[in-house]
Amino acid sequence: MSVWSTEGAKDDICPIAGRKLPIDVAHGHTPGVLDPALVAHVVATTSLTPGEAARVVEDVIAFHSQPVEVYVRERHARLQTYGARNAEIFTRIAEELRERVVAAPELSERQLRRIVYG
Repeated sequence: MSVWSTEGAKDDICPIAGRKLPIDVAHGHTPGVLDPALVAHVVATTSLTPGEAARVVEDVIAFHSQPVEVYVRERHARLQTYGARNAEIFTRIAEELRERVVAAPELSERQLRRIVYG
C-alpha cells in the first residue's frame, strides 16, 4: 500500500506540474480548509507567497495525517531498501513514532512486525 493510496481519497492537483495527489478526506485532510493564522505565520516567517504557504501547510498536514500502519509499512520498506536489518528497523520505527507530531500509539516490536507482515 502506498503512502498516497487512493482508497477513500479523491484526486487533487499537485503543485508539481503534471502530477496528481489523492487527498485523503477520511483522515482529516480537507482541501481548502486551512487555519488562516497558520498560513499567515508561514508567509510572515518565510519568503513564500500566500498560495505557496498554503500548499506547504496542506502538504505537512497530509504527511502527519498518514495512518500509523501506512507509515510503518512505508518506512520499513524504505529502510530495508538501504540494507537495514529488521531488528534495527523496528527499533528505529518505534523511536520515530514516539517523536511524530501527531502521536501514534506505543507499539511493540511484535505489533510493528504484524503491521508489516500481517
